[in-house]
Amino acid sequence: MSPTPPEPRGHPPGLYVLFFTELWERYSFYSMMAILTLYMDEALHFDAARIGRVYGGYIGGVYLLPLVGGLLADRVLGFYRAVVIGGVIMMIGHLVLAVEALPFFYAGLVLLAAGTGLLKPNVSTIVGNLYRDRPELRDAGFNLFYMGINIGGLISPLGVAWFRAHFGWSVAFGSAAVAMLLSLICFVAGRRFIGHAADLVKPDTDEAGAISSSESRSRILILLLMFAIVAVFWLAFYQNGFTLTFWARDNTITSLAPETFQSVEPFGVIAFSFALVFVWTWMGRRGIEPSTPVKILSGILLVAVAFAVMTSAALAGGDHGKVSLWWLVGAYLLVALGEVCLSPMGLSLVNRLAPPRSRGVMMGAWFVGLSAGGYFSGALGAYWNQMPHSRFFLMVTAILIMAALLLAALVPRLKLLLLRAGPT
Repeated sequence: MSPTPPEPRGHPPGLYVLFFTELWERYSFYSMMAILTLYMDEALHFDAARIGRVYGGYIGGVYLLPLVGGLLADRVLGFYRAVVIGGVIMMIGHLVLAVEALPFFYAGLVLLAAGTGLLKPNVSTIVGNLYRDRPELRDAGFNLFYMGINIGGLISPLGVAWFRAHFGWSVAFGSAAVAMLLSLICFVAGRRFIGHAADLVKPDTDEAGAISSSESRSRILILLLMFAIVAVFWLAFYQNGFTLTFWARDNTITSLAPETFQSVEPFGVIAFSFALVFVWTWMGRRGIEPSTPVKILSGILLVAVAFAVMTSAALAGGDHGKVSLWWLVGAYLLVALGEVCLSPMGLSLVNRLAPPRSRGVMMGAWFVGLSAGGYFSGALGAYWNQMPHSRFFLMVTAILIMAALLLAALVPRLKLLLLRAGPT
């Protein structure tokens, strides 16, 4: 009788391949977040309303197209090919943007949105698939993966600000193309460590038939409701590339470039990720760790507090002048803590509850929530110059509190689905 093979221990090596793939892809994305509105304002001379439409449309497209990209990966391409094709399209998009002319500007944004639609949901799905034989590590795996996202988010505003200051807009956009090349190299070179996690789930396999059709419909419906509510979190979050960037430039006492403040939030995510994983592990050993849905709810409430802080900053002088940079730094750190509670936990929840044959498309649907939030962030930001900043920030706070109340009503149902899903 052959010996029983040992249980797998630790995180799969494929996680680290995806960590660096996503790190450089997020450099690409967050460099755009850092300078896109500034480029439209200072180089293209758009007014605030037009900036809001383009910014919201771009963020909306970036996170709407993953629904299509997830469906293509589930049914046609497989996750590996979808990621590679998407990365190549994104790299081309940044090179097109580096041509400083209006038609190239719009064409570059379209290419970036299309490429992200193929890459973004399918990298996240592969992460979850790596943990089929070690489900107890899935949440921690997504936390580590999310660290890669935020290291990219941390260095990109600093890097792109330096390139813009020393070499101009074209080189700044071109640096993001180099980042995408590095992302593709990491992913292709590490293919053997990813294994079958990047393959299609065939309809006649045991995995595809693991849950009934009625259970699948129930899970999909509840997940879609959660996505709609969580979209409000992203509506507030994506003010970082719009109204909070203008606040940094016009209402903050500082000599720093306004886009550099966007590094505070990902720095906070990295720092708080370590702290929260430690705290949640400690609580888990004592049976008092909050459930994944409660962590997501906490994320929305923390961002509501962040915008309440900005309301106070505006009332303290920011409505008509400049105030200390620590108001903005403090708000960004609260947003970071909220993001750690919400975003990686949301990715893990989707991978755990989505029917196996629909993991790609449901991960894409999660990003549609980001799409809606991103789009409406631009629509909401268009009111920035039409009301006092204190009233604007108070309006965002109130919207977040309403979303938190709706999600609180859905938490018991999400807990029940997780209980039925078991550890897999």
